[in-house]
Amino acid sequence: MNQTELLEETLILARKAGNAIMGIYEKDFNVEYKADESPVTDADLAAHKVIVAGLKQLNPDIPILSEESADISWDIRQTWKSYWLVDPIDGTKEFIKKNGEFTVNIALIENGKPVLAVVDAPALGVSYLASNDIGAFKDKGDERIELKVTTKPNKGLIRVVGSRSHPSPDLAEFVKRFDDVEMVSKGSSLKLCLVAEGSADIYPRLGPTCEWDTGAGHAIAEIAGAKVTKLDGSPLLYNTKDEYLNPYFIVSALEG
Repeated sequence: MNQTELLEETLILARKAGNAIMGIYEKDFNVEYKADESPVTDADLAAHKVIVAGLKQLNPDIPILSEESADISWDIRQTWKSYWLVDPIDGTKEFIKKNGEFTVNIALIENGKPVLAVVDAPALGVSYLASNDIGAFKDKGDERIELKVTTKPNKGLIRVVGSRSHPSPDLAEFVKRFDDVEMVSKGSSLKLCLVAEGSADIYPRLGPTCEWDTGAGHAIAEIAGAKVTKLDGSPLLYNTKDEYLNPYFIVSALEG
């Protein structure tokens, strides 16, 4: 299967998971809490089952790492050259609040880098998809447009996107470096997608995230032309250590 076919099949699968999520979203649902106090719902588990079954059908030889089945030892993971990185619902807090700003994240990682991905926002009726060979796109079902970041110099009005549910004191300090700032709040991996589509200029993530939170959005933003780096300017990589926690990072379309 070539990348075009694989990307389209991944989009179909993400939307199928989104449909399963929406069937629960529109009703009352159960919320439980993991050991780290992060919430998990019936919809997280339903979407996980849909995605894992679908990915195994697409290619049974590629391993899968999902937030809902992350108990895989580093001894095993460090042998992976390619794998699927999945967050069945990114933005579970947004899902619980029912504000629509949650996503299904599916990314293909090769040698530590996301090379193909889909971010589907089922409550908003929009999907983002990208692959290295094809480009990055926003798909509303009846319209698909190619994404390119809006590059501009590091001066003038800077649109900074931040977390809807995780405000950070470090972010308040970070934005002091700009003379004129417009803050944009958004939940889930949609923050990275805002930079990809040119609706924001920079997304400094100065708070904790796990690799499944960012892999798909990272691919969308980077393939659309953004820089995704750690604070020291080095690339943000995946599956390079025994824990899933990301370092702080910046997604930027700014020049200079």
